Amino acid sequence: MSTDPAPAPRSHSRTRKGSRTKQRILRTAADLFARQGYHATGLSELGDAVGLGRGALYHHITNKEQLLYEISIEHVQEMVDFGEELLSSPLGVEERFRRMSRKLMRVIADNRDEWTVYFREADSLSGERRERVVELRSRFEDLWRQILDEGETAGLFHHGDSLAVKAVLGMHNYSYLWIDPEGDLSPEEIADRFCDILLHGIMTAPQR
Repeated sequence: MSTDPAPAPRSHSRTRKGSRTKQRILRTAADLFARQGYHATGLSELGDAVGLGRGALYHHITNKEQLLYEISIEHVQEMVDFGEELLSSPLGVEERFRRMSRKLMRVIADNRDEWTVYFREADSLSGERRERVVELRSRFEDLWRQILDEGETAGLFHHGDSLAVKAVLGMHNYSYLWIDPEGDLSPEEIADRFCDILLHGIMTAPQR
């Protein structure tokens, strides 16, 4: 009978360290891509920024486009997951609308580099990666459309069409250009202001 020892299981601490390193690479890549542009940033520069040689860097990543894909998709997927759970809840339409808004503003504020890369650079993706990002983007927009459709059906909203969705997302999405997580208003408070404008307009009641 063989007395060879069984292979040692992979160390959990090594796995956690690898995961932390990958997250550090993604955060650093997002910072570089956001500041310099995806095409202007080389992997050697990224390796220097995270303190890894080329061989060590490729131990954690596939290639630069895969980095762009992971950066672009992570928080859109987070919003899709949140929105799907929200739509399955018993909450009213207005509360769903407000919670979706608050979540989106918080995610943008906490991940400005990633959203900058998503909006500016995701079109550089190709093949299945590009298709997946487009698919997720469409799903995210569809979640907003469902909320607006429900509001229109219930007689709460005037419009629930694609133009209304574009108006809502246009107001929220480009906050990545100016939002300050440490500003006078929290991302959630900004979201509430947005919702008040979108749901009730900016004219005072007597003028309406």
